[in-house]
Amino acid sequence: VNEFYGRRNFEDAKLSFSFPTVVVKEGAASVFVPRLEAYVKEAWEYAPSKAPVFYNPAMELNRDVAVLALQAYQRMVEREISACEPLTGCGIRGIRFAKEVEGVRKVVLNDINLEAVTLARFNVHQNKLSEHVVVTNEDANLFLSRYAAPRRRFDFIDVDPFGSPAPYLDSAIRALRDNGLLALTATDMAPLCGVHPQAGVRKYGGRPLRTEYCHELAVRLLAGCLTTTAAKHDIGIDVLFSHSTDHYIRVYAVAHHGAKQADHSVQMMGHVLHCFACFHRETSKGMFSPLKQDCPECGSKLNAAGPLWLGELFDEKFCLSMEKEVEKKSLKQEKRVLRLLSLARKEAGAPATYYVVDKICDKLNLPIPPLTETMDKLKKAGFQATPTHFHSRGIRTDAPARIVKEILMKISREEEKQ
Repeated sequence: VNEFYGRRNFEDAKLSFSFPTVVVKEGAASVFVPRLEAYVKEAWEYAPSKAPVFYNPAMELNRDVAVLALQAYQRMVEREISACEPLTGCGIRGIRFAKEVEGVRKVVLNDINLEAVTLARFNVHQNKLSEHVVVTNEDANLFLSRYAAPRRRFDFIDVDPFGSPAPYLDSAIRALRDNGLLALTATDMAPLCGVHPQAGVRKYGGRPLRTEYCHELAVRLLAGCLTTTAAKHDIGIDVLFSHSTDHYIRVYAVAHHGAKQADHSVQMMGHVLHCFACFHRETSKGMFSPLKQDCPECGSKLNAAGPLWLGELFDEKFCLSMEKEVEKKSLKQEKRVLRLLSLARKEAGAPATYYVVDKICDKLNLPIPPLTETMDKLKKAGFQATPTHFHSRGIRTDAPARIVKEILMKISREEEKQ
């Protein structure tokens, strides 16, 4: 590797890669990545996992939002910051942090794959960031452990693995400074959404449920796993932003050192109780499974998801700060990012879980009304009602399931009279 980077002619150096590459422009960065088409023989094959260096073009929105979140965080702390990506792949995310986020003093990238490190270092050089970005070649947990000492810790750590971030939580939280920001991606949606519940319990320490709002439960399970992991080190967390997009979920949380902060975070843990017969759901705080067994609405058995995070998933000020940064950046998916941030900001302060109107109407054999009409009726009845980014047909409201069903039936009767 040292000989490779000792060469002066990088045009010659790139020819020595053992795999075909292509140039990709994303945000302010221009990087070499594996040519994924070369690794797909069948239509069902997933090219990013077959390429010698991991790069997923479908995660561009994830990286766009990460840039906005890091900039919003830097504005919040009002000082120069350091950033780290322990699973960097081709380096595109870290390079974007260094090029697009003001106030980033240093970025440290790491990957256990030597070919990834070689490509990432090449990309760092090509983007003229050698003075600000360092690339290392180690196991991610070993790498993070080297930065666990108080004066070595990072302001921001982005853990974006292929699968679950759970194996990296301990070392990541130890390498994060007090009031630092941790970003986590989870792509293993089957365990998190209840398709493989035992795997969900094993990896995240909480039971998932296959409900219509399973993607929100997935985010809460990930945040809950982070909470209990951080609490072992006397560290509390606050979730500033989260989202569920395509095939993955994402959580951004600030760490607060101190036993009291850890105790406060643990107090935000609990369970979501769900009735599959009548759509009733409620929350129950506490790490231990609630004694309540029967649905108060219909008497059927209640199913519990958790323990999981019952606190806020969105901070309104942080979402607004991210929205303001969008116009300053050059993002290909600007409209999609703005819609996501706008919906998330409106969800701040709203109750946990949401109702999917289509699912309720299907069970009650009712015509499906417009979402806006349903929300208007709920608001007129004195309840909160807002759309959710988790589901295009979802409504987040504090109205009980019984009221939601009554309103949908009322709308149906009104339409029949017309």
